[in-house]
Amino acid sequence: MRALVLGGGGFIGSHLVTALLEQGAQVRVLERPYRQRSPVLPAHPALQWQEGDFGNIQDIHRALDGVDVVFHLVSTTQPQSSNDDPSFDVSSNLLATLNLLEELRAKKDTKLIFISSGGTVYGRPQQTPIAETHPTEPTCSYGIVKLAIEKYLALYHLLHGLDYRVLRLANPYGPGQEANRAQGVIGTFLLRVVHDEPIEVWGDGSVVRDYLYIADTVSALLQAATYQGRERIFNIGSGSGHSVREIIAAVEQATGKTARASYTAARKFDVPVSVLDIGRARSELGWQPKVNLNEGLRLTLARIR
Repeated sequence: MRALVLGGGGFIGSHLVTALLEQGAQVRVLERPYRQRSPVLPAHPALQWQEGDFGNIQDIHRALDGVDVVFHLVSTTQPQSSNDDPSFDVSSNLLATLNLLEELRAKKDTKLIFISSGGTVYGRPQQTPIAETHPTEPTCSYGIVKLAIEKYLALYHLLHGLDYRVLRLANPYGPGQEANRAQGVIGTFLLRVVHDEPIEVWGDGSVVRDYLYIADTVSALLQAATYQGRERIFNIGSGSGHSVREIIAAVEQATGKTARASYTAARKFDVPVSVLDIGRARSELGWQPKVNLNEGLRLTLARIR
């Protein structure tokens, strides 16, 4: 496999690159010039690090040369920041992805794997767990843009034969995740509790989310890259949900320390529960999450201390 990983220096990307190299793939990473190479990434003769901008057509054109699968992991925004500046979200994510798709029109044998958001594209769930057939009513620009990209992928498949798969991810966590990011609840809580620092919770802590260990996330990406079936969109999660209060309790148990939690006003775009139905991924991809929450916390904590 000759793979291009867009955003390969980030949390998910660095773990994916490592796994691809272990499988014998030739891997090219496109990352911003100021992005430091993750300590997770090894020096490897099969790894090519290309500095560039996802929004630059020339950089994308060079990066696509000779590859047969592209993993699109780039996102310049998070759910909260996307609502602060929707026009930036659209220009830097949706329009930049359209440029990528235009470049791929001439590469009929190149497959695209896109990371979407299982936590935001569905909006308020009508039932849980949430299947891929659930209505999509995002409550933030982040989810709207992810969904729009999905629709354009389907359009380019119809018009130009683009081979693609979409993974609607739950909330990935694990070693190497940047702490203090809005989407890194587990990493942030672990780091702060270990160092006896306070943690801040939006709302009353009752919000339920689906958390997925990074190794299980990567295995789903690898399975999607070789999948030849008819399905295009897959939910990828743990199959179970935990409230923020439950996460805090689990972090306290893992660290042996008491969390200093403060509670602030809930965010308007946060839905009360998001737990994904992963039956399609199980049956079609042959994929199954293997690391439960307690084990994932233990493995993550071991890299923090």
